[in-house]
Amino acid sequence: MHEDFRDRRIAERLLAIIEGHPPKELRIMEVCGTHTMAISQYGIRQAVPDWLRFLSGPGCPVCVTPTRMVDCAIEMSRREDAIVLTFGDMMRVPGTESNLERERARGSDIHVVYSPFDGLQMAKRLKDKLIVFMGVGFETTSPTFAATVKKAHEDGIENFSVIPCFKLIPPAIKAILSAGEVRVDGFMLPGHVSAIIGSEDYRFVPEEYGIPCVIAGFEPVDILHAVLLILKQIDSRPRVEIGYSRSVRPEGNRVAQALLWEVFSPCATEWRGLGVIDESGLRFSREYEQFDATRRLEVELPESKDPEECICGAILKGSRLPEECPLFGTRCTPSNPVGPCMVSSEGTCAAYYKYDWKRLRG
Repeated sequence: MHEDFRDRRIAERLLAIIEGHPPKELRIMEVCGTHTMAISQYGIRQAVPDWLRFLSGPGCPVCVTPTRMVDCAIEMSRREDAIVLTFGDMMRVPGTESNLERERARGSDIHVVYSPFDGLQMAKRLKDKLIVFMGVGFETTSPTFAATVKKAHEDGIENFSVIPCFKLIPPAIKAILSAGEVRVDGFMLPGHVSAIIGSEDYRFVPEEYGIPCVIAGFEPVDILHAVLLILKQIDSRPRVEIGYSRSVRPEGNRVAQALLWEVFSPCATEWRGLGVIDESGLRFSREYEQFDATRRLEVELPESKDPEECICGAILKGSRLPEECPLFGTRCTPSNPVGPCMVSSEGTCAAYYKYDWKRLRG
């Protein structure tokens, strides 16, 4: 299966069709960090015609988590009665004065885990500790947290909690379009998120803004096929199209959706680079709000401050490119990241550094 979607001959045929399209300056925004990484990894950015430009959107959950929430996790990790759990990418994301990796080196009890259920098992073993999981992710990840919290509630596990940093993709797209700072001619929509929410939640993009949308997979042929579908929509009628039908259905995953909305409800939340967006985050519903770590543990936070000169915020809304950052490739590298876009494996700066560095250096 994967071999078909990496077939060089198919990719070359798609590229030839794309190159035959009448030249017109077009900007396609990919709203998924995995797409950003794939576009760089497979050289698609350089393969498509010069008149076609890819913009990276707010598709990296680690990157869009604001400094204030990193500071919150750091302060909770300094409590003797708490153990903080996180996914690996969050360890090096800078807070105002420190990061989780440095706090662990200083003695805080911080663990990298792969699933929220790992945290639940830890809570069962260590009943004298409050397990605090930094809940970062989009609609793909948040249902697993919902399932974990529901299980904790059913089993009466009271020492498990979550810092809710979850984000919803469609409201972020709407915020970018409403702001009008960035011209977008087409959206390459995230495959993983769409496998959960389906395609209906994106309908406002073509209906209100007249912009084509294609839900795309992550292999080279997937991405080029999505580009071609966007071009065809530009020549005809904008709509939401599923180009990743082997994983995405229009209705999405109804079981995951039901679980998500049982445990959580939408709320306004802050995005790095985009500010506070209504109905773009998740808060615990009343029945489960005892699992909200920010309600259970009151901590004093420093005045949050982003790294000076870092333009991650602008990169996340598509208004700037990594090479425009004065820190990129000098003071900010994967081994010494200044901003979250260089930290995360889905970050735009990390993708550019790893795969486009030779081109950028000339």
